[in-house]
Amino acid sequence: MSTTSTYTVTGMTCGHCAASVREEIEALPGVTSVEVTVDDGSVRVAADRELGRDEVAAAVTEAGYALA
Repeated sequence: MSTTSTYTVTGMTCGHCAASVREEIEALPGVTSVEVTVDDGSVRVAADRELGRDEVAAAVTEAGYALA
């Protein structure tokens, strides 16, 4: 089973921000790809299992940002 979810992350302003968020989310079990767009704060996550919003929120928080 493959799932794709899109989230909005607040506070990202540059490529380093995006890389930090991407790195933390990619570390979650089952994540197969992460696309981060700084301009609108969108983060698209593909995984081979259903990810809980709390899991993604914790990873984003670890990177120093927050889900909107």
